[in-house]
Amino acid sequence: MGSFSSYEPVQPTILTVPGLGGSGPSHWQTLWESARPDTVRVELGMWHTPHRNAWVTKLDQAIRDAKAPVVLAAHSLGCLAVAWWAEMTRQPYGWPVAGALLVAPADVDRADVRAELATFGPTPAAPLPFPSIVVASRDDPWITIDRAHSLAVGWGSHFVDAGAQGHLNAASGIGWWQEGQELLDRVIGAAADRQGRPLPQSEARSILAVNATDAAQAHYLPR
Repeated sequence: MGSFSSYEPVQPTILTVPGLGGSGPSHWQTLWESARPDTVRVELGMWHTPHRNAWVTKLDQAIRDAKAPVVLAAHSLGCLAVAWWAEMTRQPYGWPVAGALLVAPADVDRADVRAELATFGPTPAAPLPFPSIVVASRDDPWITIDRAHSLAVGWGSHFVDAGAQGHLNAASGIGWWQEGQELLDRVIGAAADRQGRPLPQSEARSILAVNATDAAQAHYLPR
């Protein structure tokens, strides 16, 4: 993995990073890709037999090909690919990846982890070099809410409890997932100033801590 390109102030590209099996036609990632001209899927390949290093390499290439600040919208095992990419590349803060929305990360460290996921363990625990939000559900079969919160703490991500919504995928019935779009917009807002330059970490954390939490709680938590 070579050096990164120099900074150029442009609008971010949204790259979706699916998990095991990819994302079908009713998945929010697919719907976002079809509706947003700024959103493109990372074709990781080997969707049913994922390999950590191969996925990280494909993700790295997609980020470089974007030739722009990138915001990642990852789901399930895709969140682990993002964490491993950050671990292996050690990018400067906020460039080229300017932020990430990490939804329903899979727990690859549990004792009964499926063989397809085991190669992604142990989960990287270092802070991510960009602003991020982790969103998790209370009845996700792939991870407990406490474990998801623990990952968020290790990654330096702001954590959103989405209530009981399964794996936050097509089977959850969330469709376009407007709440997720609002959280993605918060990540974009925390990633850069009006000229596209990365915000200081303290300012980015403040935006996510206040705005992302308020936006999510307005939808998810009972009044």
